[in-house]
Amino acid sequence: MIDWEFAVRVGSRTVPASPNVTAAEAAAVVAELREGARRSTALVRDFTGLQAPDDSAPVLVVDRPGWIRANTESFASLMDPVVAKLAAKHPGSSGGLTHAIGSRVTGAEVGALLGFLGNKVLGQFDPFHEPSGRLLLVAPNIVHIERELEVDPTDFRLWVCLHEETHRVQFTAVPWLRDHIRSLVTQVTESVEPQVMFGDLLEKVTELVKRDRDEPGAGLMDLMSSPAQREIIDQITAVMSLLEGHADVVMDGVGPSVIPSVVEIRKKFTQRRGGAGALDRLIRRLLGLDAKMAQYRNGAVFVRKVVDEIGMEGFNAIWGSPQTLPSKTEIHDPQAWISRVHG
Repeated sequence: MIDWEFAVRVGSRTVPASPNVTAAEAAAVVAELREGARRSTALVRDFTGLQAPDDSAPVLVVDRPGWIRANTESFASLMDPVVAKLAAKHPGSSGGLTHAIGSRVTGAEVGALLGFLGNKVLGQFDPFHEPSGRLLLVAPNIVHIERELEVDPTDFRLWVCLHEETHRVQFTAVPWLRDHIRSLVTQVTESVEPQVMFGDLLEKVTELVKRDRDEPGAGLMDLMSSPAQREIIDQITAVMSLLEGHADVVMDGVGPSVIPSVVEIRKKFTQRRGGAGALDRLIRRLLGLDAKMAQYRNGAVFVRKVVDEIGMEGFNAIWGSPQTLPSKTEIHDPQAWISRVHG
């Protein structure tokens, strides 16, 4: 119903060309990123107190098409079981289902989406890759941004590695976390009928575009979700805010001791996050990427306030079980989480 190979081809054709580097320069970047990821493991472990085993998830330094292929594999691992269950719910109506899913969520559309994102992502931990996830570092995007910001390349590469390695540590030190997030995502996707999710797409896009740009909103998923689905999405939002904010706190906490220009990097990178053009802002709004930026901010504020109040050991109670994770409300009210979990 979704041609994943076609999505890879479309995405690889539409993603912008990578920065010009020589073969020697490319090899040096790959080597430095691998070393940065390796070095970051102990730094993150010492700062957070989370005990994650070494080398439990591979580190892949990829180009833009490589990132696109890796993400189609992740999408397929999440979506194919859902599609199969939807088909089982509609026996004898595969033609209509194929039209609803196959003709509207085509490989071309998925590929175009990944092509847009493929030059923006610096790194990513994929927790759903078997058996223990994998860490992706997108070398051309890291080189592009370090050149654009005019920052020290060695410092910037280690800074990125610290953030992404924190995600690897989170998932490998807290084994139940992957299954918990997968369960939440599955609950949302299984509850959405294809014709509801995709049938009124143009109308939903128009509604979103008409909203004032400063109005809070996560994008299309907000508009296409029922109240019950939004409750689950709120849980996903809370845990993603925690994970992203925690990684930001770690990279800024560790940074000054090992990255001489970390203050300059953070300042320039934060300014860049808010400097997108009008079309880029619209696409980010449609895809919910504005909400992604809010996750970094809100999660980091939550983590810092909790750590300041009860220390890192007290904060680490958050990794005890799904019940000790903060709710979306608690992300904005750290004291409420402290009171609930610590009494």
